[in-house]
Amino acid sequence: MPAVEPRDSHSLAADGGLPPQPVSVGGQVHPVARRPGESSLTMHRMVAHDRLAHQSRIVLRLGQMLLSCGASAFRVKHSMAKLAQAVGIEQHHAQVTYTEIIATAYASGTFRTELAEQRAMGVNADRIDRLSNYVDSLEGRHVLVEEVDAGLDEIDKVPQLYGWFANAMASGVACAGFSFLNHGGWIECSVVAVAAFFGQLLRRRMMRRRMNHFGVWMATGAVASTIYILLVAAAQNYLGLEPTHQAGFISAVLFLVPGFPLVTGIIDLVRQDFQAGIARLVYVCMLLVSAGVAVWGVSLLFHWSVTPVYDYHLVFWQLYGFRLGASFIASYGFAMLFNSPPKVCVAAAGIGMVINVSRLFLTDSVPDFPVQAAVGLAALFAGLLATVVARRTRFSRVTLSVPAVVIMIPGVPLYRSLAYLNDGQISDALASMFTVFFTIISIGVGLAVARMLTDRNWLMENPRGVPSLGGSPDA
Repeated sequence: MPAVEPRDSHSLAADGGLPPQPVSVGGQVHPVARRPGESSLTMHRMVAHDRLAHQSRIVLRLGQMLLSCGASAFRVKHSMAKLAQAVGIEQHHAQVTYTEIIATAYASGTFRTELAEQRAMGVNADRIDRLSNYVDSLEGRHVLVEEVDAGLDEIDKVPQLYGWFANAMASGVACAGFSFLNHGGWIECSVVAVAAFFGQLLRRRMMRRRMNHFGVWMATGAVASTIYILLVAAAQNYLGLEPTHQAGFISAVLFLVPGFPLVTGIIDLVRQDFQAGIARLVYVCMLLVSAGVAVWGVSLLFHWSVTPVYDYHLVFWQLYGFRLGASFIASYGFAMLFNSPPKVCVAAAGIGMVINVSRLFLTDSVPDFPVQAAVGLAALFAGLLATVVARRTRFSRVTLSVPAVVIMIPGVPLYRSLAYLNDGQISDALASMFTVFFTIISIGVGLAVARMLTDRNWLMENPRGVPSLGGSPDA
């Protein structure tokens, strides 16, 4: 329903109706006048709807900003409900998908329903934290729409925390750490760092031009894997490098694993926000297929194998010392790719280092222990540790837990399964796919249990479907 334009006013008190309240637009207060022949009740409803239009608009703007940063549907709805209460809306209900928000606001005997489509998709953990902290600061207060507009403008003006070089370097070191955790040696890690650096550099520039995401993932996957193959092939031809490092080129495209929407999609499903969760996971699958097609195409073009034939043998203290370092580096790099501040990167990397090395130690010490169970336990403790840190800082739990668990996503088996499938190796492809599927499910279950243990909003369902304003997504 379109908003009624504000007009000049006079009081309705003489007619026994409620006096119209002035409408504030753009910092200017506009009183509202009654047209000839209009009843006081009609005039009051028009004034109330004018005011509600501006209130609902600012709440919808907050939801769009959070959605564009990659926030889960629960966080978007919860934050919108808290802001709605702060600006004077009596009831607020929102339906959130991955790209759309439908919101209805009720106040002063009238209501307004609006729909917004958000096509700019990405991940910005710093902005999620800023928006969440801003909304939390309004709790128990009544604020004007202009004040909220100014606050959101300030947050919107904050630039990306890292320039192109730091961003690309984060990709390189994260994939290098990933490569070591996937049994790659110093040669694989070094070449992977270079290939992922240039792959992320290309992806950043293409994303800034708002190019199609599926085309971006396909192009950058092809570039990164091709750079790896060319560098290793040159070393084999001119430096006499042994031909045992071919399969490492899959680690060069692990920066393309969409870990943030993958985890938030699982969280949405656990919260029964099926429209948002299913849409996110479909988006993730499409990106992975795009990158997988590129990996398969490059491997077919150069006749390279995706089956690993290398490994390393280190003493205990060396092995776990390097695993600690690689886990910290990989988590820190992914946190930077999510645009987290340095303090958040350190905290997330510390959590990732502890839970990942503990998981590896458990599976090494107890050979019969199910790998998926170890992953689930690690994700559970990642969620609990993120809760402890979030309560003592102004960081959100999602920005702490996602980089920590992303390094447990089996990216190498994922892309390898796609390559096997395209080569007709069905049994090998299915084995890798099931490994990936159950590992991802275990991560989701672990994080969900951690949420239910620490957040009443996750443990108890509100029958009205509206998030409780007394809690928080990071409570």
